[in-house]
Amino acid sequence: MRPPERNEELTLAIDNLGSEAQGIGRHEGFAVFVPFALPGERVRARVIKPGKSFAVAKLTEILEKSPERAEPPCPAFGRCGGCTLMHLSYAAQLEYKRHEVENALRRIGGFADVPVKPAIGMDEPLRYRNKASFPFGTEDGTARFGFFAPRSHRLVALDSCPIQQGALVDCAKAVRKWANACEIPVYDETTGKGALRHIVARSDKAGEVMAVVVTNGPLPHKGELIAALREGVPGIASILHNRNDKNTNAIFGGRFETLWGKDQLEETICGLRFDVSAASFLQINPEQTEKLYREVEALLPEGLGNVADVFCGAGTITLLAAKKAKRAVGIECVPEAVADAARNAEKNGVANARFICGDAAAELPRLVSSGFSPDAVILDPPRKGCDPAVLDAVVASGAPRVVYVSCDPATLARDCKRLREGGYELRSVQPVDMFPQTAHVETVVLMSHNM
Repeated sequence: MRPPERNEELTLAIDNLGSEAQGIGRHEGFAVFVPFALPGERVRARVIKPGKSFAVAKLTEILEKSPERAEPPCPAFGRCGGCTLMHLSYAAQLEYKRHEVENALRRIGGFADVPVKPAIGMDEPLRYRNKASFPFGTEDGTARFGFFAPRSHRLVALDSCPIQQGALVDCAKAVRKWANACEIPVYDETTGKGALRHIVARSDKAGEVMAVVVTNGPLPHKGELIAALREGVPGIASILHNRNDKNTNAIFGGRFETLWGKDQLEETICGLRFDVSAASFLQINPEQTEKLYREVEALLPEGLGNVADVFCGAGTITLLAAKKAKRAVGIECVPEAVADAARNAEKNGVANARFICGDAAAELPRLVSSGFSPDAVILDPPRKGCDPAVLDAVVASGAPRVVYVSCDPATLARDCKRLREGGYELRSVQPVDMFPQTAHVETVVLMSHNM
């Protein structure tokens, strides 16, 4: 088996897609990843990154086209790092995501019979994002917004984005207009100089919009900024400033100031109302969020006694679980999120939910030792999945039912394997397409004791 060399031109038959939606072909038995190539295609590709176990190549020509190839509805596709699947028909995107979940559970989790259901998709898989974070850069001496190119901080300037709700792009355009009119210097990561860093915008189901302008140092020309956003964004209800003086990839610094309008928006999810601040975490696809949470609800039978919601965030799933149980307890290590969760419970009149701030690996055993015997545990961890100590605490709790909400098939499979070693069996697997046009997928899994 001879590994290909840098700049070598290859003719490849693409037979699969990788976890980041790259086409995979083979050259003399050697795996070659080709972004934007699709299964069933024959392509020409130039090797740009040779390696010992695989190579990466740039697509140069499609010799035989897949019938699932679609025309991307965005002129920046392929240059912008936001979307990776816009060239694939939506039906094929859903099947790819179902297969990725199934493959991870087989390969990493070791599950032979994987009950993966078809992925739940959208009728209209565009304009779904209700939150956008646009960095700013300079092009031809003027301020521009956009997204970074893949694996870089090189700005790809945009005037539109087909997966964002229109009002969010309007916010970016208004800030761009203000920056150029007032000659606001754009922040430069290499020098640490300049003021304007990001515009972060979000909207709610009522059509109200929040705009957060992030600067390095003080915000100049506040009055002109407020006027530009009020004029350029129908539905603007909240204008905030965030100051971030650190040389960091993090978007927000610790200081927010409301310049005009509301401090928060209000979002409705499955009939419950939630206050949404600038720093709040909330799923960014409202239509699919409801579908995801309904899947979680469906796995919780009526008449439960106690439910523990681990990694509960602002309490969205905890409050839904409280409808099915006598008591629901959310555990979260971020104090601000716990405070939001308590306010959301009060706002919705949910009296049988409470929240604990702390590490679930310690707090869940402490809760159980106090007499709280969970009939179900809900896990909704970040992308890295659960620490082994958390999974051990779930097993030790004796909960007969575990509902796991995952945003990464690989860590989901790893954690399900550990739960199986603790006596649980995989009962159902439901992918939900929260992020159409990208390789990301959410999954709701039910595991229960082998009894």
